[in-house]
Amino acid sequence: FLVPTEDGTHVYAVGETEKGFTANALALDTLTAGLTLLNSQSTGGAAPCHITVSPDGKFVLTANYMGGSITVFPLGNRGELLAGDTLTFTGSGPDKERQAQPHLHSVLFTPDNRLLLANDLGTDCIHVFPVNNKKNGNLLNRTESYDVRLAPGAGPRHICFAPDGKHAYLITELSGDVIVLSYDEMKLDTIQTIKADTLAARGSADIHISPDGDFVYASNRLKGDGIAIFSVSSEDGTLEKVGYQPTGVHPRNFVITPNGKYLLVACRDTNEIQVFARDAETGLLKDTGEKIEMSKPVCLKFVPME
Repeated sequence: FLVPTEDGTHVYAVGETEKGFTANALALDTLTAGLTLLNSQSTGGAAPCHITVSPDGKFVLTANYMGGSITVFPLGNRGELLAGDTLTFTGSGPDKERQAQPHLHSVLFTPDNRLLLANDLGTDCIHVFPVNNKKNGNLLNRTESYDVRLAPGAGPRHICFAPDGKHAYLITELSGDVIVLSYDEMKLDTIQTIKADTLAARGSADIHISPDGDFVYASNRLKGDGIAIFSVSSEDGTLEKVGYQPTGVHPRNFVITPNGKYLLVACRDTNEIQVFARDAETGLLKDTGEKIEMSKPVCLKFVPME
């Protein structure tokens, strides 16, 4: 998984090398789109699967799936990663095979930059950390952190926010639900749960909202691979399922173009990125027939370019 900075000057990625599990800092040439590795740091936890940059651009954070942890890396003057600080969690869920320990799957800051949300698939909760405004070098306020508890066996994976910042949409991998949460004054409340995976495949993966905030899309794997499509109520942010678009095999990740016209799906096991046209009025998708062939794509991101 990778993430670009807002100014498009750096890209940060997680991976596994001969040195172990690492977070990696890369400088991005905005003219050629070429990447130069600046440095790598150990994540301090196994199988990092998600990475994000703090709102102030001074820290990078990773979610370490098998490590049951998140790691916070300060950034140096060149954008390089300095030594990280790892926060390890405890607990388990009812699924003895897939929830025997904490499994941190993603980290995301709220749109108002006041909270960090860390989705823990293994313990069915969102770990919430207030962002520390004090100039003491610590990004997260750990003493005032709390958990948002979800239904046992849900397996929270990824989350996205509406453009107005008032609602969040969480995809759960194991129960295959989209959970709608209201967000106000640093508080998250569940207001709806709706199925994305109606086949009980236990492989829901990614979730995104259209730039206009009118439609939410969620990917499912393992059975009936495809994208569930939901319309968003303008009154309360709740969802109604309006369609389902079949895709290639194992749509682990997808992305909507910044202009909202296309949706690109990384189909890992058919070794391709599929390109779908998006109807802005209905939210439905149409296969353009265009494909980008590559080996096992798993993450797509748009990088701002000057």
